[in-house]
Amino acid sequence: MEKSFDGAAGLQAGDVGHTAREANLLPANEAERAALLRRAVFASLVGTAVEWYDYFIFATASTLVFGELFFPGNDPMIGAIKAFAVFGVGFLVRPLGGIIFGDVGDRYGRKKALVITFMLMGLSTFLIGLLPTTHSIGLWAPILLVILRLCQGFGVGGEWGGASLVAVEYAPKGKRGMYGSVPQIGNAIGLVAATGAFALVARLPREDMMSWGWRVPFLFSIILVMVGLFIRFRLTETPAFLAAQEAAKKKRTEGMADKDVTKEKLPISMVLRHFYKPLLLAMGMRLGEAFFGYLILTIGLAYASHYTTVPTQDILWAGTIAAAGGAFTYWAFGALSDKIGRRGTFMIGAATGIVMAFPFFWILKSGNVPLVYLAYFIGYTIGVGATYAVEPSFFSELFGTKVRYTGISLAAQLPSILVGLWPMASAALLVWSGGDPWPLAAVTAGCVFVGGLCAWLAPETNRADLTQLDHDA
Repeated sequence: MEKSFDGAAGLQAGDVGHTAREANLLPANEAERAALLRRAVFASLVGTAVEWYDYFIFATASTLVFGELFFPGNDPMIGAIKAFAVFGVGFLVRPLGGIIFGDVGDRYGRKKALVITFMLMGLSTFLIGLLPTTHSIGLWAPILLVILRLCQGFGVGGEWGGASLVAVEYAPKGKRGMYGSVPQIGNAIGLVAATGAFALVARLPREDMMSWGWRVPFLFSIILVMVGLFIRFRLTETPAFLAAQEAAKKKRTEGMADKDVTKEKLPISMVLRHFYKPLLLAMGMRLGEAFFGYLILTIGLAYASHYTTVPTQDILWAGTIAAAGGAFTYWAFGALSDKIGRRGTFMIGAATGIVMAFPFFWILKSGNVPLVYLAYFIGYTIGVGATYAVEPSFFSELFGTKVRYTGISLAAQLPSILVGLWPMASAALLVWSGGDPWPLAAVTAGCVFVGGLCAWLAPETNRADLTQLDHDA
């Protein structure tokens, strides 16, 4: 593992909190520190839940209504492909969001970046709920939808990394996996809220659903945004970031740093120069987890809606129940990774994803509703649960403090370019194969295998000190 960092060089294990307290950056009282931890965890949980609620209602709407409302035509599946293309557009700008907000978070603080990403994501989602459709304003409707989708993707590109760091960098010793799973639990809560909201409006008469019902989940998000902003404005910076800032300041004051150390360097250049190996491994892990996750959450719904007899509402409720279960298994797998390691826990999920890739579609095709619920539950709670739960802690432990926000954001968002095209490509493959899902299952299994292989090649980090990579290259 290559080591680099130009901020907190020389800190030893356990020195993060000690350095910050000496500089009066953190309270010395144990109860006050515990209160800060609870506030950070709550901010990470609630903020991420709202962010992902916004994101998942777009994914669900792309499957159910956007094709007809914004890309009308004779073939509903072609409209769905176009809607998925817009969904994929948001993924194209996520790496850019990760770079820009990662730079903000690494230079100026995690809190500043998280407040901006939250506002950008929330307002974009609310405005989507106000958009006129193609029937009303013609070509401008899909153009405006694309613009707001780009804003969504740009915001979420910097969201996950910051929320993960708040949880991981505040976590007590030996519990980073457990606390790092908190933003992932927020993801599950957001998914439950999003699929649950659409499951409710889907009960409306078709005409009402297409005219105003689909807007309700989007417009409701403004209330969640106000709550989330209140919580994030009360957030304080993490001990690791404060300690790194104080150490760098002390070096400059005492004249201990040489020219190369004192010179400001872009976090992205530091990541690409000194942390490219962990970046590539983390990207591979993220690719496998995301491909299987979207197979369960988005592609399965599209396949079931067009090629099986399973009612759409059952698919929505199956996803909702599975996500609710995921909120518990994320925590459990995060805690497990503190005991047996990040690699082993991730590989449990990867193995489940590989095994389930083909049977998942066979079960949907069978039309057996109880088995559909079971497949969704196992696939999400274990296949996605074990991999996604450890990513915040695993990825964070691969990068130094002053580049950590940028590093984990790039690791999560660069694969998103491929991930975002996957729903559209899967719909096109279904059209090409005449509804046979074998290409989807094969691609998914292959990507999950790559993710598991990258986890096996990565170093075990669950016992590492977060400052151990904070040394000059």
